[in-house]
Amino acid sequence: MSEDKRRDRLRFRSWHRGTREMDLLLGSFADAYIYVFSEAEVTQYEAILEQSDPDLYNWITGIESVPAEHGSEVMRKLCAHRYAKQQVV
Repeated sequence: MSEDKRRDRLRFRSWHRGTREMDLLLGSFADAYIYVFSEAEVTQYEAILEQSDPDLYNWITGIESVPAEHGSEVMRKLCAHRYAKQQVV
């Protein structure tokens, strides 16, 4: 699979998680970062997407601490990311 197709697939998965909250959080994060991430960061993000929505939501919102095994630089960026509704012009 080409690197562009991999990134496109991850972006799609980010917007289609199953819960609207996670769609908005992960989808807007992917829109902002997926095409500027290094290959290593894309791999980290891919691992993040393998986690369950409830766990991710709790980690991103600070309800629970991110476990050490998931404490990558990409996870730190995700936890710092804030969704901002896009204005349609």
